[in-house]
Amino acid sequence: MPAPIPRQRAVPAAESGQAPAAHRGGTSKEAAPSKEATVETNAAPTQLTLLLIEDDPGGSTVVPELHDSAGRPIRVRTARNLTEAERLLTDDVHCILLDLALPAPGRAGADGDELAVLKHVLELAPRHAVLALAPSGDAERGAEAVRVGAQDYLFRDELDGRLLSRAIRYAVERKRSDTAERRLAEGRVRAQENRRLERGLLPTPLLDGSPLRFAARYRPGRSRALLGGDFYDVVRTPDGTVHAMIGDVCGHGPDEAALGVELRIAWRALTLAGLCGDELLGTLQQVLEHERADDEIFATLCTVDIAPDGRRAGLCLAGHPSPLIARPGRPAKLLPYDNNGPALGLLPGARWPRMQVELGREWSLMLYTDGLIEGRVGVGMERLGQDGMVEMVRRQLGEGLRGEALLRAAVNEVREMNGGELTDDVAVLLLDREP
Repeated sequence: MPAPIPRQRAVPAAESGQAPAAHRGGTSKEAAPSKEATVETNAAPTQLTLLLIEDDPGGSTVVPELHDSAGRPIRVRTARNLTEAERLLTDDVHCILLDLALPAPGRAGADGDELAVLKHVLELAPRHAVLALAPSGDAERGAEAVRVGAQDYLFRDELDGRLLSRAIRYAVERKRSDTAERRLAEGRVRAQENRRLERGLLPTPLLDGSPLRFAARYRPGRSRALLGGDFYDVVRTPDGTVHAMIGDVCGHGPDEAALGVELRIAWRALTLAGLCGDELLGTLQQVLEHERADDEIFATLCTVDIAPDGRRAGLCLAGHPSPLIARPGRPAKLLPYDNNGPALGLLPGARWPRMQVELGREWSLMLYTDGLIEGRVGVGMERLGQDGMVEMVRRQLGEGLRGEALLRAAVNEVREMNGGELTDDVAVLLLDREP
């Protein structure tokens, strides 16, 4: 057994697994408080509790008298072995003072590991600060204990109340800092993984071989998210037809975002398989009905299939706002929406007529979700609406804005008119044809 540390003061009241605290506490006069013994936080100071794990705490007291800066004694619990320590290791224990000479159950001498007991305690108490009590002069073992996971090490013959109080306080604060830093790092990794995942779920337009230019803006309503319930996609099929789609799942949480991704992927697969119009939307409705978590969830959708010559298109609307078309020498306007069918998921067996529209030789076609038109205008209850959006886009086109610049200006102006961030998801895509 290691030699005990000479006592310099009377022993404070201690909590042991062997007897009531009244029989273990000293009655001597308390020492003057030390500033180093304070746990400094934004809240009121917390009274510290130390758990001493030493092979013979009853034989000769290892721990001198300790007080925090408020004059309160640092509570001390003692355990003769790891079995007792596990029972005394409650949430109110802040620090463990471990005698490295203590044998580890089932490990002592098995592999010659001098730090087996420390490793056992670190597994037993991963959230607690640990001070290693090394044999006098054995700095190598103390340093190795820190490398293994202890917050600090102390020599048995160099302890006094002031030194141990400081060591306890610093060990506790270092453990808190390490834990906070680890959680922050883990949170950053999770956030990066989520962002990579969400970014990977956003569409990559398939327009190889098409003369059309594409631009898009996407702003989810969820804070710190990249993906919301809005979704869009653009693909070119082998016959030269360009298919564009934009949709909106009711709500803008993670479940709605996931459902929007499923519908987008299903739309792309069905489009590449040759489906369009009513047949495609009917199949998408079946996908929605199977995948939604609640029967009341629905999705609006707008699909456009542009002929290979770029001069005409087929339009299907499922409860969705009609696209805006802008052509040289004419004011921007909405495409016809008289045959707008119901949103997906509302009416079993619904039909969605496909309307033929003439685009012309040169044009810009803007598809959008209702997040762009439902923002407020000023401090009142008035909404921008489709008419307000059309007027805004006409003005911006008159200012010479095109492509990405036009979409960026539109979204930013809607946000400014709303007086701050929009609460709903916003998706806008633009297809341009130039001669």
